[in-house]
Amino acid sequence: MAGVRSARPATGFRAFFSYKVFASAVFTLLCLAAVSVLLSSYPSHTTDAAAVPRRSFLASDPLRARLDLIYRQAADHSAVATAYAAYARRLKLESSRQLHVFEGLAAAFSDLSARLAAPIDDEDAFRPLEKEAKDRVKLARQLVGESKEAFDTQIKIQKLSDTIFAAREQLHRSKKLGTLAGSIAAGSTPKSLHCLAMRLMEERIAHPEPYRRATAAAPSDLADPDLYHYAIFSDNVIAVSVAVNSAIKNAEEPWKHVFHVVTDPMYLPAMQVWFVRRPPAGGAKVEVRSVADFGFLNASYSPVVRLVESGRGDLSVLNHLRFYLPEMYPKLRRIVLLEDDVVVQKDLAQLWRLDMDGKVNGAVETCFGGFRRYSRYLNFSNHEIRDRFSPRTCAWAYGVNVFDLGAWRREGCTEQFHQYQRMNEDGTLWNPASVLSAGLVTFYTTTKPLDKNWHVMGLGYNPSVSVDEIQNAAVIHFDGNMKPWLDVALNQYKHLWTKYVDTEMDFLQLCNFGL
Repeated sequence: MAGVRSARPATGFRAFFSYKVFASAVFTLLCLAAVSVLLSSYPSHTTDAAAVPRRSFLASDPLRARLDLIYRQAADHSAVATAYAAYARRLKLESSRQLHVFEGLAAAFSDLSARLAAPIDDEDAFRPLEKEAKDRVKLARQLVGESKEAFDTQIKIQKLSDTIFAAREQLHRSKKLGTLAGSIAAGSTPKSLHCLAMRLMEERIAHPEPYRRATAAAPSDLADPDLYHYAIFSDNVIAVSVAVNSAIKNAEEPWKHVFHVVTDPMYLPAMQVWFVRRPPAGGAKVEVRSVADFGFLNASYSPVVRLVESGRGDLSVLNHLRFYLPEMYPKLRRIVLLEDDVVVQKDLAQLWRLDMDGKVNGAVETCFGGFRRYSRYLNFSNHEIRDRFSPRTCAWAYGVNVFDLGAWRREGCTEQFHQYQRMNEDGTLWNPASVLSAGLVTFYTTTKPLDKNWHVMGLGYNPSVSVDEIQNAAVIHFDGNMKPWLDVALNQYKHLWTKYVDTEMDFLQLCNFGL
C-alpha cells in the first residue's frame, strides 16, 4: 500500500515536464518560420537593379496574358498565311498577287513571333510589338476575307479542269478503242459478203462451161483508146458491182464506157460469175482479170511484188496496181481510177475531155488550213524526204483519179515509184502500207487539182457532210471504216449506196444481205 501511494507524485511531475517540452518546441518553430519570412521578403543588395522591373513585369498576370495572346495570334495567322500561299502555289498562281502577298505576310508573322519569343525588358518595349502584331493580324484577316471567295473559285476551277482533263483522257481512250474496233470491222469480211463469194464460186464450179465460153468471148474494143476506160482494183464483188452500176446508170452514152476490173486470183471466179449473170446495161463493157494475168508483175521488176513474196504482210499487190497502169493498158491514152467504195452520181465523160495541162494525175485536193498536207503523210525528219518535198504541199485523195498515160510514160512515173519504194523498204520514209503516201511522192509535181464537186469524201466516217455537197457531187466516196455494206455504216448515207445494189441477183437473198 505504501508503494502505491508514493507513485502518484512521480506521475504528475513527468506529465508536467512533457507539456513544457512540447510548448517550447512549438514556440521555437513559430520563431524560425517568422524569421524565414522576414529574410525572404528583404531584397538582396547584390542583385542587378535592372532585373527588378523585369521580374515584377513578368510576374504581372495581365501583361503576361497579353504577351501570350499576341504570340498565339501571330503564330495562328502565320499558319493561315502559309496555308493560303501553299494553296496559291497548288493552284499554279506563282505569278499572281495572292501568292506574293501571302508569302510576304507569312514571313512577317514569323519574324514577329521570333521577336515576341525573345526577352522583353519593360512594357514600353512591349507596346510597339503589340501594336504591330494587332495591325498585322487585322491585315491578315482582311486579306483572307477578300481572297477566300477567289481561292474557292480557283479551287473549283482547278477541280473542273482536272475533271475535264480526265474526261478528255477517257474520250481519247474511247476514240482509240473505237478506231481499233472500226478498223477490225472494216478489215474483216462480213458473213454475208463471204457467203456471196462462196455462192458465186460454187456456181462457177457446178457449171464451168457457160462461164468459160463467156469469158473467152471478150469484146475486141476493150482496148479502144477512143472509149471511156475505168480501172477498179478490188476483191469485193458487191462493191465493184455498185460502182459499175452507178456509173452506167448515170452515163449519157453508156455504150462508150469500159470497166477494167482486176481482182485477186482467189476471187476471180466469183467476180466473173457475177458479171456474166448480171451483165452491164446499156451496152457498157466489163473486163474481169486477175493480178496473175499480168506477167510483167514479178519480183525482178516490182519492188512491191518482191517484198510481198518475201513475207511482208503489210503490203498488197492489188492495192499497188495503180502504179502500173501504163504497163497494164499499153494502148490507152487516158484512164480513170475508181475505188470500189464510191458511188457515181453524174456522167463522167467530161473527165476524158479535161485539159490536164501536161500533168499526169488529176485529183481533188484535201488540204484546208494546215491540215492534210504532205507533213501528215511523210516523215520529214528524214533528209531524203526533207530534201525532195515541201511539208506545206497540199495532199490529194484517191477515189476518182484521171491519169494521162502518155504523160505518165513521158515522166517515167513508174520508175520514180520503184526508186522511192526501194528507199522505203525499211518503212522510215512513210507507212509502207499507205498507197496514198506512195502516190504523193510519185506524182509530187505532176498532179492537177480537180474541182471538188468531182469527188466528195467522208461518207464513211463524217456524219456532217452537207446535203448540198452530196447532191452536187459527181462521185461520193465512202472512205473510212464505216463502209455502206457493213453494219457500222452511217445510216444517213447508206441509201445512197444501196439504191444501186442489184437486188434481183438471186444470191443476195440467199446470203441475207441487210439492204
